[in-house]
Amino acid sequence: VLPNDIDLLHPPAEIEKRKHKLKRLVQSPNSFFMDVKCQGCFNITTVFSHSQTVVVCGNCQTVLCQPTGGRARLTEGCSFRRKGD
Repeated sequence: VLPNDIDLLHPPAEIEKRKHKLKRLVQSPNSFFMDVKCQGCFNITTVFSHSQTVVVCGNCQTVLCQPTGGRARLTEGCSFRRKGD
């Protein structure tokens, strides 16, 4: 028995999270929805984590996040909370 054997049926969560989304034991996406609070008017907006468009606040038209190659980058000062957990 090798010392670095791992249980393939019950892998640790941190190892599974690092794997590619299709190579996990149970496939799951890396993306999620989040509630973003505007730093100006404290209005809460639902934003997709991998948004491909600029998201602005509904009240004050402040930019909440900018798209990048993968995940959207939040504007400094905006706080967020993951939805559905």
